[in-house]
Amino acid sequence: MTGAGADPEAGPAREFVVEADGGSRGNPGPAGYGAVVLDAATGETLAEAAEYLGVVTNNVAEYRGLVAGLCAARELDPDATVRVRMDSKLVVEQMSGRWKIKHPDMKPLAAEAARVFPPGRVTYEWIPRAENKHADRLANEAMDAGARGERWSPSTSTADLDTGRSAGGRTATDGGARAGSGTGAETGAASAARTGAPGAARPPAEPTTPAEPKVPAEPTAPAEPTAPGATGSAADPTAAPGASASDTAGTRGAEADAGPPAARGDATGTPGPAGGRGAGAVEGQAAVGGARSASGGSAVRGGAGAAGPAGPEAGPRPDAASEAAAGSGAPGSAGSSTTSQAAASADVRAARTVASPGWGPPDMGAPATFVLLRHGETPLTPQKRFSGSGGSDPSLSAAGREQAEKVAASLARRGTVQAIVASPLARTRETAGIVAARLGLEVAVEDGLRETDFGAWEGLTFGEVRERYPDDLNAWLSSPDAEPTGGGESFAATGARVAATRDRLVAAYAGRTVLLVSHVTPIKTFVRLALGAPPESLFRMELSAASLSAVAYYADGGASVRLFNDTSHLR
Repeated sequence: MTGAGADPEAGPAREFVVEADGGSRGNPGPAGYGAVVLDAATGETLAEAAEYLGVVTNNVAEYRGLVAGLCAARELDPDATVRVRMDSKLVVEQMSGRWKIKHPDMKPLAAEAARVFPPGRVTYEWIPRAENKHADRLANEAMDAGARGERWSPSTSTADLDTGRSAGGRTATDGGARAGSGTGAETGAASAARTGAPGAARPPAEPTTPAEPKVPAEPTAPAEPTAPGATGSAADPTAAPGASASDTAGTRGAEADAGPPAARGDATGTPGPAGGRGAGAVEGQAAVGGARSASGGSAVRGGAGAAGPAGPEAGPRPDAASEAAAGSGAPGSAGSSTTSQAAASADVRAARTVASPGWGPPDMGAPATFVLLRHGETPLTPQKRFSGSGGSDPSLSAAGREQAEKVAASLARRGTVQAIVASPLARTRETAGIVAARLGLEVAVEDGLRETDFGAWEGLTFGEVRERYPDDLNAWLSSPDAEPTGGGESFAATGARVAATRDRLVAAYAGRTVLLVSHVTPIKTFVRLALGAPPESLFRMELSAASLSAVAYYADGGASVRLFNDTSHLR
């Protein structure tokens, strides 16, 4: 760190401009930060700081750059006022108090930055990246030094020269905020390398947190609850091929490896979740037009909510109605070659829309988009048996493998999936392997995507559990904290596991479209958390075997549910 211009006998407190930046080549990956302190009146460079951080995310590096810049300013004059200028919308909005700080890695760094100067002495301003070249070059110099196994040294830095600054004074623009940015050559790796590639998106910083659980206002008439993960038999003649059929009582199953039933409370008055009888599965419902709020909240963006096999179900796209009107069709459907071509074209358009940045400010970049695929059927699926992570770990049935092939063909046409991550269980790895072979991708395994452990209920039907463990079942239907008999996993525990997994994957796959091959409970939990819905909402979702859902995550912490329970590719 250099300190030219620091004068311990200086008169009145000065005003500084701190420009800071940070980046990661891989996100998370080798990272570094850079910060520069300028004299607000003259634009003179007073101090520089840079450091290689090892493997961290972009957001962590940006916050570390902010802290270093503020500390450098305090060393020059602890009584100064400071104007921070950064091209990180996330840091600027969070430190200004307009966005909440939810991510556990960001909170302590933000608190540290807030303690450097007394409240009210620091203001924050967002600037385009092109105006933050000095700090950007310092960050890249630090990363280059780290790659060589060295520490960044101010004596070898050319960042000040590259951006047209020097130790001498110059006329400042905008009230002395900074001098001209210049267009000097990139130092070491290209400036854009801090995100791994030119124009690469910054990572979504913090997923939204769910709202406090709410008790359903009006209980519905009781009906037989469906065993989590128990997919219905072939009794329902309206069910689409490969989709979950309903049982003879008319309740749609959700295979037991599929998490909570579309709970309705049973015919004898078994209470539904949170004390009310369940509201039934979501069927044929579409929620449209909800925009993400500027405060980082989430909304269903016109995502198709068609949960019933007979309902209109579209490919992964944010506006099911408009795409249906455009003629999006399923593979193998009857009709002329013109119709087939139009359907394929619409399918590609829909997939591109899902992967688009959405309605957020352009500086936030593209979201991390998770396409959520439930595995294909297993032999336990039509029998409606609990099949979680603590049971026999069945493989796909012949029907399940056929479903996986259809999913693979559909995703190959859309062409937007860039990576595949699967639960470690056999049925998900097999499904993911079939899709990966078609797309030419590798499969990464993530333990956090596994299904809930249903304890002693594994392999049993819902009726058998009700007969053997009625009190435990009633408690499980009434509280997300209740565990299945024999030390299974509660929905609250599953939710915490899925939330932690989501955070890791959002950071690892910022700006990319990733296929997550998982089970009913985790997929429903991704959707629930994105919507900020209470735990009992798990009992109100239908999720068919080999269905697709999609959620996008943004840099401001917002999430957008773009698709739910699409099975059009199975028809």
